Amino acid sequence: MQEQEEKSNLYELIGGAEKLREMVDRFYDLMQLEAEFAGINQMHPQPNDSSRDKLFWFLSGWMGGPNLYIEQFGHPRLRARHLPYAIGVAERDQWLRCMAWAMQDVGIEQALQEHLMNSFYQTADWMRNTPG
Repeated sequence: MQEQEEKSNLYELIGGAEKLREMVDRFYDLMQLEAEFAGINQMHPQPNDSSRDKLFWFLSGWMGGPNLYIEQFGHPRLRARHLPYAIGVAERDQWLRCMAWAMQDVGIEQALQEHLMNSFYQTADWMRNTPG
């Protein structure tokens, strides 16, 4: 992340709202288009417009941009909000693979992809609530 000295947070490094929205939209497009993501796609309401918005709003604040999610819903309580869904290793890995693919497709810098994937893995693994 060579630009890190010039940019102060992940939100700026990724390219702000426009690039973040592009990444989130590509993530959900892939989730709907690719059979390998059917497991996690089934967990989302259809159409998934509200899910797209919520992930965009959450990641905006998480990356150091505007706290759009918190302004609308308060603390994200990620684990609590995901408890109704059976999330195991397969679901974690589908989510991570889909996000990695989305970042590649929208041209996120490789070093930034790696940094984000490390953080996403920690959170996705913490979200598991079923064995296996």
